[in-house]
Amino acid sequence: MSSKSSQRKRVHMPSAEKVQAELSQAKSIDDFFGKEGIFSRLFARTLEEMLEAELSEKLGYEKYEAKGRNSGNSRNGKRTRRVRTSAGEETIEVPRDRNGEFASPLLEERRSNELEEKITALYARGMTTRDIQEMIADIYGVEVTATTISAITDKVWPLVEEWQNRPLASIYPILFLDALYVKLRQEGRIENVAIYIALAVDVDGHKDVLGTWVGDGGEGTKFWLNVLTELQSRGVEDILITCVDGLSGFSEAIEATFPQAIIQRCVIHQIRHTLRYVTWSDQKEFMQDLKRVYKAATREEGETNLLELAEKWGEKYPAAIRSWENNWTELSTFFDFPAEIRRLIYTTNTIEGYNRQLRKVTKNKTVFPTAKSVRKVLYLAHMNIRKKWSKPILNWAKIRNQLAIHFEGRFPL
Repeated sequence: MSSKSSQRKRVHMPSAEKVQAELSQAKSIDDFFGKEGIFSRLFARTLEEMLEAELSEKLGYEKYEAKGRNSGNSRNGKRTRRVRTSAGEETIEVPRDRNGEFASPLLEERRSNELEEKITALYARGMTTRDIQEMIADIYGVEVTATTISAITDKVWPLVEEWQNRPLASIYPILFLDALYVKLRQEGRIENVAIYIALAVDVDGHKDVLGTWVGDGGEGTKFWLNVLTELQSRGVEDILITCVDGLSGFSEAIEATFPQAIIQRCVIHQIRHTLRYVTWSDQKEFMQDLKRVYKAATREEGETNLLELAEKWGEKYPAAIRSWENNWTELSTFFDFPAEIRRLIYTTNTIEGYNRQLRKVTKNKTVFPTAKSVRKVLYLAHMNIRKKWSKPILNWAKIRNQLAIHFEGRFPL
């Protein structure tokens, strides 16, 4: 048997009866997490048992057992040590050996709020409250209520607000805006609510989510004006290119707050919207003609091909054609840039990839009870996602030079 498995065998967790007896005496949240609270005492006793098990493994005999092997070393009493818990400091008794060789890795950087961290980590990965309760019961033998889990995860709320209101850079070359939808309980009703997300690329080519906003049914120019004004108040002075999914009211709001910014409407979303008006039997042929529009080498060629598309299909599918004609100015922005920038801005794939990762977390939550709970989950999920954002956008050095030339005087060198 390995030393690790042997150690696990010797550790005796506090009995379920003792745990339940203590839990039954709790009358407030402080009884759980306050100074001398249940979780703090449980942690101390469990840690002491683990330290005893480690020393037994090192010496070769159990605590109250005659020496099984003559190792030239033995127990030598205990010393007290203060360890930090989420509720403060806790005193534990650390066993000693006569030769002074015992040093447990458990105490090197002991993070004594393990249980809270575990609950928060599970919550961040989209686990339901019921699943978290079952897992904590299996691992720690502790029954935690939904109220307790909410209280633990609420501890991140100040970080959520701090992150949402943090100062921002003065300039962002590219800003993507998109939305994902969740079911949210509001005024006794369950509704599909849009969560709007702003993902930017900074001057060094790194992605950064600037904030999230829970839709309240009033989306439009006023809604986006409030969002963009908030970005201004947090330090943003200029945005070069904004990439959007045809969001209602956004164009007017961006013109009012960042009048120099140019807008690129997502071509992929436009295609999906267009195909809603085209019958299945015609979609293949229609798409072959439509590709000649958005895959043209120049804006002029794209416009010519759009006229030909209208001549061929306009009578049969007027709504599909009209959608491209009405939005052509914002759909054709990418033609003004070299290939590297075109690939980056003609679609909102950058933020959609981010949203897909968020949906992996939110899909397990059938209904969010409050807007606050949505923002907690999205913040924790974002903190996990951003760990992978260590490198800049592909070909950023080349893109940066192209942006500096195109936006001369506005892009920092």
